[in-house]
Amino acid sequence: MAGLADIAQAAGVSVSTVSRVLNRKAGIKEETRQRVLEVLSQMPHTARGVGALRRTGVVGLLVPELSNPVFPAFAEALESRAALAGYATLLCNTRAAMTEREYVRMLVARGVEGMIFVSPEIANPDNDERKSRNYYEELGAEGVRMVFVNGGAPSLDVPDITVDEHLAGYAAATHLLELGHRRIGFVSGPARALPSRLKRAGWAAALEEAGVEPVAELVANAPFGAEGGAEAMGRLLDGPRPTAVLCSSDVMALGAMREAKRRGLSTPEDLSVVGFDDIPLAAYCQPALTTLAQPIHDMAAAAVDELARQLDPDEPGRGSAGFSRMFRPTLIARESTRRI
Repeated sequence: MAGLADIAQAAGVSVSTVSRVLNRKAGIKEETRQRVLEVLSQMPHTARGVGALRRTGVVGLLVPELSNPVFPAFAEALESRAALAGYATLLCNTRAAMTEREYVRMLVARGVEGMIFVSPEIANPDNDERKSRNYYEELGAEGVRMVFVNGGAPSLDVPDITVDEHLAGYAAATHLLELGHRRIGFVSGPARALPSRLKRAGWAAALEEAGVEPVAELVANAPFGAEGGAEAMGRLLDGPRPTAVLCSSDVMALGAMREAKRRGLSTPEDLSVVGFDDIPLAAYCQPALTTLAQPIHDMAAAAVDELARQLDPDEPGRGSAGFSRMFRPTLIARESTRRI
């Protein structure tokens, strides 16, 4: 695949000039711009090629999975907002038949105008963060318009729409403390995952404010998902039992409650449980799950509006330093927590 350097050499210009043409920047002589476009038409195997310069009215939505109901909820909200903005969407499940990078290449080859990444590859703790960062930097240099939802990196110049994970951990732990709990565990996702680290920091801050030591034995890390929730809960219950736990997600909380029931414990009589996301099932499981709700529709609206702004040729350029929005989660108290 020809890169920016190959295009620049063939056109007799600098790499930055090619990048400026791909990004529709002002300040390029028309003669130079046409020369670069001609080379691009002859060397179509660059990531963007001439497709970057035509309006297709299509944006890509990339989500890591569809088994966790929070991601279909984001996809639906993003698709609805995009339609209102006049864009059609292509939905890609990046942990199914194709990887995120394979989907990205497919999308750019089809001339999508921009992409919204929900929990992008760089947020996956199993990936090399440095390589992922370089990958997104290359996409940006090649003219790919991007917005991240729950997964931005401060070192990347990509607008980021996120929920306050630290506040989620703090609010969940505070709720349990107000109910009289003092031995509060954390059923966490992978230790390296940024959401896990932020929620743990919020959990620890709430406990410390209440004069309770946040001991490491009350944190159990496991893969995201119901099985991971059951696994982490099992390890917590193998030691001195907590009276309450907060979980990285509602799906992990459902797995945790099932494992507690398997061991003869009732929720909330023996163990209070708090989730995160407020998936539709949270209100209908038994007992109904206390959780922290993400404002999915507001976050989707902000993400689509920012991408549309990037795609508007009349709008001034702006990187992530000028646009990063953090939304507050909302505690929804249901039946899975009780006062002791």
